[in-house]
Amino acid sequence: MTETKIPLDLILERMAEDAEKARQRASRASDVLLGELHYELGSTPYEIVYEEDRVKVKHYFRNENADRTLKAPLLVVYALINRETMLDLQPDRSVVKTFLQEGIDLYMVDWGYPTSKDRFLTIDDHVNGYMDNIVDFIRRKHGVPKINLMGICMGGSFSVMYASLHPEKIKNLITTVTPSNFDTDKGLLHVWMKDVDTDRMVRTFGNIPGDLMNFGFLLLNPARLMIDKYVGFMENMDNKEFVENFVRMERWIFDSPDVPGETFRQFVDDCYKKNLLIQSKMFLGGKRVDLKKLTMPLLNFFGEYDHLVPPEACNQLTGAVGSKDAQDVCLETGHIGIYVSSKFQRQFAPRIAQWLKERDQEDAAEPPSAKRKPDVKREAPLKKPSVRKTGARQKASSAAKIIRPKTAGKDKQSLIQKIAEAI
Repeated sequence: MTETKIPLDLILERMAEDAEKARQRASRASDVLLGELHYELGSTPYEIVYEEDRVKVKHYFRNENADRTLKAPLLVVYALINRETMLDLQPDRSVVKTFLQEGIDLYMVDWGYPTSKDRFLTIDDHVNGYMDNIVDFIRRKHGVPKINLMGICMGGSFSVMYASLHPEKIKNLITTVTPSNFDTDKGLLHVWMKDVDTDRMVRTFGNIPGDLMNFGFLLLNPARLMIDKYVGFMENMDNKEFVENFVRMERWIFDSPDVPGETFRQFVDDCYKKNLLIQSKMFLGGKRVDLKKLTMPLLNFFGEYDHLVPPEACNQLTGAVGSKDAQDVCLETGHIGIYVSSKFQRQFAPRIAQWLKERDQEDAAEPPSAKRKPDVKREAPLKKPSVRKTGARQKASSAAKIIRPKTAGKDKQSLIQKIAEAI
């Protein structure tokens, strides 16, 4: 019987080669991790043109080489959870930069960081208070009767509510990964929220801590969000571009403001538990949020693999509104991939810009007699805005202020898609 010989020389040679590769990789990783890293967020220049309590409005400087092609400016409303910097996460994959290059005059709401005094703020305070004041400020500044409105996630739900209650101020509405139908068990978040004791949480915490919500989001997919992505980091920590974008994404994920307690309670109870929004049974400030009053054009984006806001939570909106120009766009990506994936960068922001331009041209083609005259007067950008007090808000008078524009960082290449698809 012939004995099997183990090729020890080949095994030892392979081990030596692997050891040398590991040594070289560790050396490169050391240089990367100990060297200078650029991981700033939101590098596109902007100015703060409006402030009210903790809330600010960013107005981005348009590209000097891009003509302003839209008459109506665009206001973007992000969720109260996490930060609006997601739309400008990195220089080469920035929804903000794409909008500016397309000639859009862009404003974005920065909800800031709630404190204990914000505990009793309701959805009505955010929608009929802050948002309405901001919209009126932009209308006055540009001397237009209507503006374009874009909402993201929870901010999209707020935008739907606002457009229903103030349809005369909104020209076109864009919703992205926006929950409107909460009667689904396709996402684990929707299952959990139905059993959350909101009264006990608000009594315990006041404002709901951002870190607590972040931990809950990580538990929705723990293997991928708490293990796989860090394994991926270890495998790529000698790649400076990957490390920079990994850190950039981590900074965004864990930059989580608290959510005002009463707003959290109402959103969970009225939406997740009672599903009032899609049924047009929700009330804000004593007025019913009737989706049939959304008669303006509507473009509704959602992700096929979104584990936070699954398609079933988004795809009923266009059938519930009163608009005859309502479109659904389902992209084969997740909750964050829509905004940062290189593939979907080409399918998301440019499509929105083209959609807005088409409707802007249709308005321009109307006979002069059919066009509505602006119902607001042009005012100086720094004019003191009127403040509407709603619910528990006790606001002091506030004036719009300008600060020194934020400067842009150097352009960098990115590998963020791998990280984004894990969220």
